[in-house]
Amino acid sequence: MKKPERISTLESGLKAAGVLHLKQAASLLGVSEMTVRRDLATRPDSFSYLGGYILPANGERNPTYRLDAEIDAHAEAKAATGKQAAAMVVTDDTIFIDCGTTTPHIVPHLPVHGTITVICYAMNVANLLAARPNVRLILLGGLFHPSSGTFSSEEALRSIERLGINHAFISAGGIHAEHGVSCSNFHEVPIKQAVMRRALRRTLVVDASKLGQVKPAFFGTLDQFDAIVTETGIGPIARN
Repeated sequence: MKKPERISTLESGLKAAGVLHLKQAASLLGVSEMTVRRDLATRPDSFSYLGGYILPANGERNPTYRLDAEIDAHAEAKAATGKQAAAMVVTDDTIFIDCGTTTPHIVPHLPVHGTITVICYAMNVANLLAARPNVRLILLGGLFHPSSGTFSSEEALRSIERLGINHAFISAGGIHAEHGVSCSNFHEVPIKQAVMRRALRRTLVVDASKLGQVKPAFFGTLDQFDAIVTETGIGPIARN
């Protein structure tokens, strides 16, 4: 398969799947991973490569999702969920708070004594954390995605690999017993997965409306998490 054919096939595969891992792309094209990466480098207008994943260059695969439009949906349930999650944080913890409209509700209920180190990559979460005097904030930067108010970059992924994380609070748009845990934006997947690999403890933070739902960007299975928090309380997740 010549290069123009590979590019065309890759574009079609990406359009169908939304995101491709480098190994998937190499298998699809019948070439080495190095060849795929060389092809990607020649088409920065078409492709982005982030943490082993190939994305469309603009990184936005779900234009119907808008952070500002989601804020008022299930607001009371989200607030109660955030309060429940914050109760799991202890002084001197290093935690990760994911993006979305539920996780910001963790911040007002964090411990006020001692120091807490918080890692995040969402503007709405960072703004709240910056106002808290006992929080040491680590903001992962990169390309800004307006629809979700988040950042993404290869450097952010490398930064995660250098961090020790006691507890990761992960958001999701869908949680399904068979189809796992998913979100709406593909550019969030590498960051969520990198954090999940580094964290000693992983907790899903969602309001109950997300249960039984499936979103386009899959990022994990239920047995990769230790607990789930909703507005009704904290529950364990059995690990295989």
